[in-house]
Amino acid sequence: MENKPVLHLVCGKIASGKSTLAQKLAAQPGTILFSEDQWLSGLYPEEMKSVQDYVKYSARLRPLIGQHIQSLLQQGLSVVMDFPANTLEFRLWMRGIFENTGIAHELHFLDVPDTLCKDRLHRRNKDGHHAFAPSEADFDLISSYFVPPTPKEGFNIIVHTQETS
Repeated sequence: MENKPVLHLVCGKIASGKSTLAQKLAAQPGTILFSEDQWLSGLYPEEMKSVQDYVKYSARLRPLIGQHIQSLLQQGLSVVMDFPANTLEFRLWMRGIFENTGIAHELHFLDVPDTLCKDRLHRRNKDGHHAFAPSEADFDLISSYFVPPTPKEGFNIIVHTQETS
């Protein structure tokens, strides 16, 4: 039986478990992980100082990464995008990737309470193993733009709660 490629997308607030889930999904054979944080911290280590910097440099990265991901999907590889599918704009960009290729997709929505995300964020920042260490104020600011996915958007949504994330 031949495996068909799948584009895996992740949606959830900061420290909801997106990267952890993305790594688990990417452990499947024939699957590649693209981590936005890894690319941004590698390409722009000195420039990434604020939320505005993230917006600027993420916008630069998306067109190139999107083209590359489309190529990989067309070659039969599955791809996990550890990019936050947290706004309508981001999801529209991601939609273009799977629509342009005709590849199946799954949007993994991590529906985790803010209190748990903030607890995880504090632990993550204390551990120092993550490329970025947003403050609680950054969490609140970024979360103010968060738009949960709805069935009307036409994505194949898989919901993960705190028990499953």
